[in-house]
Amino acid sequence: MTRQVKLNELTALLETATYPLSVATARTEFNDVQLVYADGSESLPTVLDRINDEQFDSPDEAQSSIYNTIPVEGVGEPGQSEGEG
Repeated sequence: MTRQVKLNELTALLETATYPLSVATARTEFNDVQLVYADGSESLPTVLDRINDEQFDSPDEAQSSIYNTIPVEGVGEPGQSEGEG
């Protein structure tokens, strides 16, 4: 079963993992997660495939790397509040 995770819920999801966390382990651990964007969705493992880091030392580091990789269109229009609705 696929877990649908909005971007404003990503921190809570990442905090469930044990750190340091390799990107390869993150792909496996979160293989059922679909990130829900403002304009669609994408699987978290697909996003992790675009990350050049080998491991994350904390949930904050993982979130930052993921946010730097997702498409700008995914977070909505400039000035739009994330997660409303």
